Amino acid sequence: MIQSMTGYGAAYHDEGGASYALEIRSLNNRYLKTAVKLPDHLGFLETEVERWLRDRLGRGSVTYVLRVRNTSADAAHEVNVSALRSYIEQLRAAGDAAGNDPVSLDLAPLVDLPGVCQPRVADDAERAEWLRIIRTLTDQAIDQLLGMRQNEGMALREDLLKHLAELRERIEIIRARSPEVVKTYETKLRQRVDRLLSDVKIELDKQDLIKEVAIYAERSDISEEIARSLSHLDQFTALCDSKELAGRKLDFLSQEMLREANTIASKANDTEIARQIVEVKALIDRLKEQVQNVE
Repeated sequence: MIQSMTGYGAAYHDEGGASYALEIRSLNNRYLKTAVKLPDHLGFLETEVERWLRDRLGRGSVTYVLRVRNTSADAAHEVNVSALRSYIEQLRAAGDAAGNDPVSLDLAPLVDLPGVCQPRVADDAERAEWLRIIRTLTDQAIDQLLGMRQNEGMALREDLLKHLAELRERIEIIRARSPEVVKTYETKLRQRVDRLLSDVKIELDKQDLIKEVAIYAERSDISEEIARSLSHLDQFTALCDSKELAGRKLDFLSQEMLREANTIASKANDTEIARQIVEVKALIDRLKEQVQNVE
């Protein structure tokens, strides 16, 4: 069954003094586009996260945001004592060169100098543990997001099928009306010719009239367009219940249905068919809007 591209998933976890909060959002997009935001110390996981998303999501603009709040001692950055000592020595030397009296230094501002405070380098075991936690969170959030996409997809399917049923009714009306177009043309042509020739008392050769009507019938024949339109509707309906990612195919079929409708409008010179085609094109436009949200 079709799925929507709109969805939201979240997952939370506390372990080892750290709190993890993950949110994944997805919106419409012609292709799969990912934006991954991780804390600096987890940046090495970005490629893995993108792979996980691509393995389970087909299309959509996906935003992945992970926040980590660490209250344990491991959250502290390491102080580069050698760099701090170098800054202090340089500052004191600068004071001596200026002829100033020795002054006491406040260490607090010094920790913001480049190279003084550095994030602790994680070992392989810690990285493996982070990978395990983030993979579990990601799977949970994607499961939730897919569940929402499926629910949205069910609502989309019902709406699409409703429009398809109305489209089929309109096309069937056009098909029933199309034979009358030629008959109406023949009647009008005969009346017009009779009126023009009545004064000169000339009889029209029936074969000429038949030939003219045949030419018009061939030129205005819309049976192939109607058959293709109904076939497109059948394919569209089947794709709505298909397990494959159907969004692009549905978009293509809606484009083809619109093309057939335009061809019918240009070939069938009939007021009733023209009125029905206006409704058909309006319904196809609604289909096209809805299909933009199908994965």
